[in-house]
Amino acid sequence: MEKIMVAVKRVVDYNVRVRVKPDGSGVVTDGVKMSINPFDEIALEEALRIRERGDASEVIVVSIGSTECQQQLRTGLAMGADRAILVETSQAVEPLAAARVLLKLIEREGADLVILGKQAIDDDNSQTGQMLAALWERPQATFASAIEFAEGKATVTREVDAGLEVIEVDLPAVVTTDLRLNEPRYVKLPDIMKAKKKPLENIAIADLDVVIDPQFKVTNFAPPEQRQKGVMVEDVAGLVKALKDKGLV
Repeated sequence: MEKIMVAVKRVVDYNVRVRVKPDGSGVVTDGVKMSINPFDEIALEEALRIRERGDASEVIVVSIGSTECQQQLRTGLAMGADRAILVETSQAVEPLAAARVLLKLIEREGADLVILGKQAIDDDNSQTGQMLAALWERPQATFASAIEFAEGKATVTREVDAGLEVIEVDLPAVVTTDLRLNEPRYVKLPDIMKAKKKPLENIAIADLDVVIDPQFKVTNFAPPEQRQKGVMVEDVAGLVKALKDKGLV
């Protein structure tokens, strides 16, 4: 296996308390810490481990979005990726459009394996990997918690509702990662300095001849309702009555 491609998305850091704009038009991002989507970070860590044990020769980290995504790509390079590609666009990119863009990059780079996070923490769609596999007409293994390689095949342990399932897929393939696959490495200052010298290519999305027109329109954002104060009851009968009063039983 020669090349592994990993896609990363720029999202609001998971430690940040998300706030909705007063006009309900979106989420406040000004002055907010942005990071690599945590599931994508796990995907990149796994790709690096695969390369480090000799099962691949190059790891390419890619992102789709505004110029600011270079920050997350530089973090990926600091973690150990060999080079980065940014497909620039000012438009919001839905899962199908992202899959189409990634397919163009796969065809351009000749990737043998594509690893994605199972979902992004901003929209929670969990669709891009599956759509990419369908467009690429290659096997997929989603929600991976362990990956092994032998004789041009990948054996993937995946997490399902009933427990664990082990499947084998031919390469090239698409794999999406779950939380328990690994723990991403800590980026050190010397690695950050080295990352500045690694290649980061910028491509205008128009140059890939991909249509990214949105298929959905979000009309309003609203925060969840505040949690109501609990009610104390003295016995089971009181609990049942309280639940009936709320229409829950």
